[in-house]
Amino acid sequence: MSLTSREPVLAGVADRIPPQAYFLVSAVFHYLGPAFAVLLFRHVDSLGVAWMRIASAAVVFAVWRRPWRFLLTASARQRGLLCALGAVLGLMNSIFYLAIERLPLATVGAIEFLGPIVLAALGARSARNVAALVVAAFGVWLLTDVRWVAEPMGLAFAFANCALFMLYIVLGHRIATDGGASGIDRLAAAMLIALVVASPIGLLQALPALTSVGLLAAGVAVGVCSSVIPYVCDQLAMARLSRATFALLLSLLPATAALIGVVVLGQLPTVGEMLGIALVVVGVGLHRAR
Repeated sequence: MSLTSREPVLAGVADRIPPQAYFLVSAVFHYLGPAFAVLLFRHVDSLGVAWMRIASAAVVFAVWRRPWRFLLTASARQRGLLCALGAVLGLMNSIFYLAIERLPLATVGAIEFLGPIVLAALGARSARNVAALVVAAFGVWLLTDVRWVAEPMGLAFAFANCALFMLYIVLGHRIATDGGASGIDRLAAAMLIALVVASPIGLLQALPALTSVGLLAAGVAVGVCSSVIPYVCDQLAMARLSRATFALLLSLLPATAALIGVVVLGQLPTVGEMLGIALVVVGVGLHRAR
């Protein structure tokens, strides 16, 4: 059976999996990627790490999906959408690393979550959903314990990352409209464009790592864990979830990070953090999609 003939079968299997399951896989790998990035931060500038993440993801997508075929047949409107998403991905990943270089990860993550809260609020159509947002937002606040550090450039990068994350959710939903392989092909094409956008920003800083097998392997791991697996899972989830529902589910990310900290790093949460996890779960449970 050829790859082309297998795709409808795989698509049927993918459709039988609940979209929330794809989101949970994305959430787990979203935090495994930074664990690999710890090794790279000791040897490579933050923008170089961002470039390695984008480049390795672009190579994996190119080999897997051959996205240039879609680019050649896409309409002008589709190409414009892909260019916009590619620019967002390239800038968002670069600015995220600039932010966490200057601010605690919890602060950057809390600021980043403001975007999904706004999108979920815009999509809320009932008092129940508004209550769900309030509960989940308070839970995230308890989890992240936001600390406003006296670092103006760091805060500027964090808020820029928040704005770009909102655009990623909006544009990601637009390319996921057909679902399945179509959304993944468009994502692969956007990742190639992201590499073009990010190369003038971070290629020079990544050069020291390109001569080290260990650092290259770590860079590939960062790309696969931080961009390939979570972005593919996001597409499969976005195709079947409303934008507001997906935005609210993002409030699970801090809870997932806390759980990974317990299992992998042995970092036991405080009472306040456990309360935050509980509130996030309650908020997600309260929410109802249209």
